[in-house]
Amino acid sequence: MFRSKPPLWATALALLVPLLAAPAAPARAAADLPVLADFESDAVPSGVYAWGNDAASTPTLTIEPGAARPGAPAANRVLRSGYAISQWGGWSQDLTATQDWSPYEGFSFWVNGEGSGRRIFFEIKDGGSGPGAAELFESSFTDDAAGWRQVKVPFADFTRRADYQPGGAPTDGELDLLAMWGYGMRLPTAAGSLEWDQVELYGTAPPRPARLSTDRPVYPVGERSEAKVSVTVTTATGAPLADGLAVTYRTGSGTATPGADYTPAEGTLTFPAGTASGSSRSFTVTILRDGADEVAETIPVELSGAGVRPPAEAPVIVIDAHGLPYLDARRPVRERVADLLGRMTLEEKAGQMTQAERMALARQSDIAAYHLGSLLSGGGSTPTPNTPRAWADMVDAFQLQTRRTRLQVPLIYGVDAVHGHNNVAGATIFPHNVGLGAARDPGLVEKAGEVTAREVRATGVPWNFAPCLCVSRDDRWGRAYESFSEDPALVSRMATVIDGLQDNGVLATAKHYVGDGGTAYGSSTTGDYTIDQGVTRVSRQELEDVHLAPFAVAVRRGVATVMPSFSSVDLGAGPVKMHAHRELLTGVLKGRLGFKGFVVTDWQAIDQIPGDYASDVRTSVTAGVDMVMVPYAYPEFTGTLRAEVEAGRVPMARVDDAVARILTQKFRLGLFERPYADRTHLGDVGSAAHRAVARTAAAKSQVLLKNDGRLLPLSRTSKVYVAGSNADDVGNQSGGWTISWQGSSGPITPGTTILEAIRDRAASVTYSPDASAGLAGHDVGVVVVGETPYAEGFGDVGRQGRTLELSAADRAAVDRVCGAMKCVVLVVSGRPMLLGDLSGVEAVVAAWLPGTEGAGVADPLFGAVPYTGRLPFTWFRTAEQIPINVGDAAYDPLFPYGWGLRTDPARDRLKAARDRLATGDGPARAAAAALTPALAGRNWTAGGSVRDARAVLAAVGTAATLLERSRTAAFAQSDAVVSVARDLAQDADRRADLQAAADHELAAGHLRKAVDLLARAAR
Repeated sequence: MFRSKPPLWATALALLVPLLAAPAAPARAAADLPVLADFESDAVPSGVYAWGNDAASTPTLTIEPGAARPGAPAANRVLRSGYAISQWGGWSQDLTATQDWSPYEGFSFWVNGEGSGRRIFFEIKDGGSGPGAAELFESSFTDDAAGWRQVKVPFADFTRRADYQPGGAPTDGELDLLAMWGYGMRLPTAAGSLEWDQVELYGTAPPRPARLSTDRPVYPVGERSEAKVSVTVTTATGAPLADGLAVTYRTGSGTATPGADYTPAEGTLTFPAGTASGSSRSFTVTILRDGADEVAETIPVELSGAGVRPPAEAPVIVIDAHGLPYLDARRPVRERVADLLGRMTLEEKAGQMTQAERMALARQSDIAAYHLGSLLSGGGSTPTPNTPRAWADMVDAFQLQTRRTRLQVPLIYGVDAVHGHNNVAGATIFPHNVGLGAARDPGLVEKAGEVTAREVRATGVPWNFAPCLCVSRDDRWGRAYESFSEDPALVSRMATVIDGLQDNGVLATAKHYVGDGGTAYGSSTTGDYTIDQGVTRVSRQELEDVHLAPFAVAVRRGVATVMPSFSSVDLGAGPVKMHAHRELLTGVLKGRLGFKGFVVTDWQAIDQIPGDYASDVRTSVTAGVDMVMVPYAYPEFTGTLRAEVEAGRVPMARVDDAVARILTQKFRLGLFERPYADRTHLGDVGSAAHRAVARTAAAKSQVLLKNDGRLLPLSRTSKVYVAGSNADDVGNQSGGWTISWQGSSGPITPGTTILEAIRDRAASVTYSPDASAGLAGHDVGVVVVGETPYAEGFGDVGRQGRTLELSAADRAAVDRVCGAMKCVVLVVSGRPMLLGDLSGVEAVVAAWLPGTEGAGVADPLFGAVPYTGRLPFTWFRTAEQIPINVGDAAYDPLFPYGWGLRTDPARDRLKAARDRLATGDGPARAAAAALTPALAGRNWTAGGSVRDARAVLAAVGTAATLLERSRTAAFAQSDAVVSVARDLAQDADRRADLQAAADHELAAGHLRKAVDLLARAAR
């Protein structure tokens, strides 16, 4: 799929809590200047820590003798950082509370270099809610001489870091210095050792001028109108103005013609002494009408004055483009695209093919300067505060910048809303795809897509990097939970989510094309990943049948965008990166399958193509990529693409095709007419109605694996003992891709934990996470165990010791509780896990990752709704069996694909299906008639289970044959009919291979074959 995320060192930083106090008020004597760290302790000080892209790249920090530093006492100590970094790594110091650094001139430290000649960056953390959500400003030094040196950098020389900013960080681009959270040292991608000492602030800051700002950076207006510009003055300290200010304004030189397009304006705005900080004055500019149909024209606004600092970027008035054919919504999209494309320069076309991470922008006006076609929020890249309204404000502000350009092509903003609008705090979080696959309800999946689209679009976002249509064939993969199933037929069924998204105004993305779920264990070359981004070694037929099939369905459903996989495909002639695979991207996807949308890359994925950067750009674009998720190096990408076209190495026809595909989707979305967020539905984000759909999805996703003595459902009068690590944790039950890329434990977003839901259901509940509380006096135990959140390769088994086993604490809780009373074990995980000896456990439920609505887990647990879910993945018996999948020649799982005990009477569900079918087309009515005799009371027990298997199976088989010809019978009705045969097969508990094969045939639409296989398994 798509890894939309920033580098993860900021995630590591946020986990550590330093103990440093804020400095006292600044003094002028050098000896009294605030020292941030001098390392005169026996151990690395609290708040100082190392980080890296993996364990090997995380530097080793030690305290060493350092008397050799110039001016140091004999007993001096220093911090030594030994490193061997493959991608990124360094060390930081975080502060427990913000410090005001504004009275000081700059930042200083001593470093004992190696003379390596390498450039070493360091950064300071300004504002935000914490060290991991601060705006980063950087500087650097060159390690050009061995030995100690002092590095001193004035704060005025720091620049905003352009390649990465943490999610949730401020975006004003101003180094305020009023609320600083610490600093970080970024070590080079190499091996070596550096020593550090005496990190401190130095000097006295020069007087800080008042800051000027305007209410908007861009003022789009039409002809024969006025632009009103409001100018605000803000002091550095927030105090009133000590002296009066005179701010001069004038219209500058842009593309608009003074006198013909507008009346020039010039004057002075007066702010007397004592004016409150934040006060505003305004002026207007009159726009004329010249009678021509034309592109947009600009009028810069210049602000100046003694004792003031103008805005970092001059505001601009823009006379909107008007009268041109591409702006006419009455024209066909094809005509509009052709007209607009014909007006574009190569620079503008290259910009449309560029997607940047929002935090990568050096300044927001770069959207216009580079004609960017798209922005995205990587996982955890959120506004501050992280609210739906703040999202709409953020996206609208970015969209406003596109008005600066002459053609005013709107941005298309993208997010990974992979199980609800999961980056937004308070949004509705659905079960991950593994749970939706277990629900076996294409209609429900479509409804989940609709709810997600409504919440995403309400925040101004029209593009979702979902669904993942990967067919996961190895439970060791860290992305297994992003897959609906190991069975391509079931994954194809779940492609209805595309309709739910696109019918409600949000572009869907089928990812990751193609084969990402089939990578071989140990084939990854990305960091310490073991399987993610590896190589899929298959025959052409297997690629077609298993991995390509869901994408063919997605294309038929009209999916708007497709994202290639990080992985490679080896069809026998060696591995080829998917982003470079011309045959599969252009020949198969765009050619044979007829895909008409556009192809967008995964996060920085073209950099993994062998060769230099120009080769990466040339290879990916000529292979069929239309838009490149850069995500940081947008100046480099646009410049490189232009150079490749000008040199004739990338055909202009290929560029035109790519841009036309992108513009087509923008026109179809209506972005040219409605570029900004429709805020009328902001209140629906996380609403009760939406959460009700997620609760239903969670309930239907629950798979009852074992139910000895019919322990489940539980009685509401039961005295319940609840234990386990995942009982009371919204973060754990939501999994990765929730608020942040990797997700995290704890109350990260509003929701109902499983424990809270049980308390709402049961008469009496005792909760003890580790089962240390007394066990006596309870009717039943519920132990909620499983995994903690992860995403992508971080979840790969074998990476840094990760396994599929329960933790020792969870296993101990199971043993203790289930040894003392009847119990049910709920497994909250993204994939099957090793469960060990279940002989002492009466009931086991695969709860998957249910999302924020824990009540959906409790609903079937207490019988409010029945258990109906089925395994979307084979549940392995031993780790040595992995990979194990439906259709394997040797197939001996603990529970087969498609397994799922039900708690609703078979006769009731068959009757309900019969009644629905009776209102359908001819084949459906004939199927209903065939089922009617089988519903006679003599064929059923008093509890509603089958008594006469021969009679019931004969009727079910006949109905299945008829239903294969019906055009009105929903999958849910066909599924209910076949489920009666499955009950019999599961009661017999034989021939796991036949049961699994039957569920595959059912998903593929071969109903009669499914019934016949289940009948054989039941004998």
